[in-house]
Amino acid sequence: MKILRAFIFALTIAADVAYAGSAADSPAPISQPATASTPELNLRWMMEGEKRYRTNCGRCHQPPHKFEPRVMATAVRHMRVRGMLTDEDMKYVLYYMTH
Repeated sequence: MKILRAFIFALTIAADVAYAGSAADSPAPISQPATASTPELNLRWMMEGEKRYRTNCGRCHQPPHKFEPRVMATAVRHMRVRGMLTDEDMKYVLYYMTH
């Protein structure tokens, strides 16, 4: 069952990436926060991102694998509605998932 879920998740991400690449009006992916420029701030962003991932995403998903920022931005945008993530949650989770 876990393999089937992982496969469906991968297909969903692939379809979203393909659609995002072809849509002219698709939003730009969230970039790395400009404030996280020192190792201490990077660590804080990672810790906060992990906390928010476990709170919002960990109910349904295992700890993440690291993916390209573009792929993860698409996945996070897709899951934002289902997980009821705020903009701030989304930024922290995306930072955690890509670093």
